[in-house]
Amino acid sequence: MSSTVKPEQGAKPAQGNAPRTTGPAGRGNSGARTTRRVRPVRTGGGLSLRLDVRAVLVGALLLVVALAAGVALIGSGDYPMTPGEVLGALTGGGDAGQAFIVHELRLPRVLVGLLVGAAFGIAGSVFQTVSRNPLGSPDVLGFAQGSSVGALIVIVYFQGTSYAVAAGAVVGGIATGIAIFSLAWKRGIHGYRFVLVGIGASAMLYAIVLYLMTKANIVEATRATTWMTGSLNGRDWDQVWPLAAVSAALVPLVLILGRPLRMLEMGDDAAYSLGVRVDRIRLVVLLAAVVLVAAATAAAGPISFVALTAPQLARRLTRSPGPNLLPSALMGALLLVAADWASQRLFGADQLPVGVLTGVLGGGYLLWLLATERKAGRI
Repeated sequence: MSSTVKPEQGAKPAQGNAPRTTGPAGRGNSGARTTRRVRPVRTGGGLSLRLDVRAVLVGALLLVVALAAGVALIGSGDYPMTPGEVLGALTGGGDAGQAFIVHELRLPRVLVGLLVGAAFGIAGSVFQTVSRNPLGSPDVLGFAQGSSVGALIVIVYFQGTSYAVAAGAVVGGIATGIAIFSLAWKRGIHGYRFVLVGIGASAMLYAIVLYLMTKANIVEATRATTWMTGSLNGRDWDQVWPLAAVSAALVPLVLILGRPLRMLEMGDDAAYSLGVRVDRIRLVVLLAAVVLVAAATAAAGPISFVALTAPQLARRLTRSPGPNLLPSALMGALLLVAADWASQRLFGADQLPVGVLTGVLGGGYLLWLLATERKAGRI
């Protein structure tokens, strides 16, 4: 027996521009619903997309604040400069001394910070989406440790140059990704198995890092410790261009796959029914995220917790379901540049590597996240 509920007489159908309602964070719980403003956008070629107004505004705000933090960071140091002087030097004004300080000494450091933070942010969003776990992060799952092993092998056994160390970090990160994918693959890569294999690999790789440190002499150990801390000190254009090339190639690829990646959050069966090639999409985005993490680690060292915190903070600001790839990238860039500025202002230039500050703040955030997940009954 079925029943049909008819609309009341005189009731008007909902208009196409009326705001849509979704459950919080895209979950189908029966609690209070929040109103989201989503606009359909159609292009001249017949393409269409849904535009989340709040997410766009949050992304624009994050971009502006990240660039402002970059200007503030360029103006910090032994030779302080006002924001006006920094902008003047960036646009071709100012005297020769200011132009040299900005373009040769400080701008590369800021660009590396923005690119590294964005790479960690978008990679963390991919890992958390694929694993469906807020703890799914490159530095938790062993990818950062794999890059550290590759760099330490070059430092300890080959006394390599900075370029060789960067190449070793990239090779170590990619090799770790391949190993984790191979161990976690069983008719596809699934969230919990991927996380468990990654945590186990992280523990093993950390033991290898400790072993390599015992084999190093005092000079090599000092160099290795400095690199493993994660820092933007001394970064120049040689680190900017390779990372910019990798980001220019892979970030648009991940953003293009954002829609099928969002469908993966609903489960493999639902994604299959919507026409998503689940295994192929998952493998492509994970490989892209691994290369981004390896390149970012090669440029600045294994800076911890940016990839973990940036996607979570971006999602809480946008209040939008899905991976929030672009807001996560912008949040990662803002976090890293702001942390580097804070380390200089609070502890003096070159006194505290940015990796130390992000580790302290990220560790506190991780404890809060674990407590929140436990209170919600998810762990």
